[in-house]
Amino acid sequence: MALNRNLQKLFNIAQKSERLGIGLMSGTSLDGLDIALCRFTGHGMQTQFELLNFTTIPYDEHFKGEVRQVFAKRQADIEKLTLLNAYIGGYHADLILQALEQWQIKPTEVDYIASHGQTIYHAPERQHLQPGYPNATLQIGDGDHIAVKAGIITISDFRQKHIAGGGEGAPLALYGDVLLGSKAGENRLLLNIGGIANATWLPDSQNLNEVFSTDIGPGNTMIDAACKKYFDKPFDKEGEIARSGTVNQNLLNALLQHPFFHQKLPKTTGPEVFNLALAEKTITDSGIGSVSPADLIATLTAFTGSSIVQFVNSYVSTYVNIYASGGGASNPVVMAYLKQHLPKANISNTSALGINPDAKEAILFALLGNEALVGEPIAIGTNPAVLMGKFGFPY
Repeated sequence: MALNRNLQKLFNIAQKSERLGIGLMSGTSLDGLDIALCRFTGHGMQTQFELLNFTTIPYDEHFKGEVRQVFAKRQADIEKLTLLNAYIGGYHADLILQALEQWQIKPTEVDYIASHGQTIYHAPERQHLQPGYPNATLQIGDGDHIAVKAGIITISDFRQKHIAGGGEGAPLALYGDVLLGSKAGENRLLLNIGGIANATWLPDSQNLNEVFSTDIGPGNTMIDAACKKYFDKPFDKEGEIARSGTVNQNLLNALLQHPFFHQKLPKTTGPEVFNLALAEKTITDSGIGSVSPADLIATLTAFTGSSIVQFVNSYVSTYVNIYASGGGASNPVVMAYLKQHLPKANISNTSALGINPDAKEAILFALLGNEALVGEPIAIGTNPAVLMGKFGFPY
């Protein structure tokens, strides 16, 4: 019996010597949709890739407002959540088609789309503490809607398989970091400072049993929230607000006592934990008194830097090459803090590895899509050896 045309197309793509894939990343900062067009050959440790095009299409304030109604909230309007699941899928498809038109590439030339989706709630067991319930996470922006509207096979909802295999659903950067970032003879830490900061430790031995990836703590999420509330700005451009303020050391010390920092690795977290309400509650509970908006942002910026420094000093060789990516890697105040407090580390960004630091997460999801098509499960440290992603077909 012949395969139906969807499965036949999938089979044909898997048999190709090289594949053209689009990786999508929409992070907790809600800046916009990262779209990376990549060419892949091979799989696993033999993966080779080329970034052909990259763009970030900003979200408008209306869209951000719609998502924020259900984002990182224990209670939300279930109808709005249902509507957004379909709407975001179609919206992302529109943005992909817009990018392809700009790049003068036909959708029929693209083999697949790998979509992270929009995280709405992340709830590992260590966080929700509800007996009998497993690790859980929810990303919306349905892959079938992307596939049908864009006319391209779409692989999505990657985090669920990681959880089903015994993980926490994050950080998934681990797999791409290992395949694209390892180097014998060099201790590397691939540090991503997005809404949440996470890192992958790549030892010079290239022993996969020694590799680990973990969330560290807050990245930009608390800084961005304070900028939005007090300055009506989406983020602290060039760290200008942080520079204008003074770090409140008492507040910083109190924030660093959060129980998350004492939990064993690997671990995950999200804006459900590290948010502006946490900072405001810490100010009240610690009896610190009033903290000016500029001082608050200066302190939250130092909080991001301090939690990363604390992590490196506790778990990683201080003689390490750190390659940063994500929005925080473009914040000169955060980067200066790391260089000042980690003097033995060599700190740069992932462009030194041939990976655009702004595109890195979108590239990594394109890579996970390539693995879903032609790879085999890889055991890395304590992470589940699984292939991730669900396939959505255009017809």
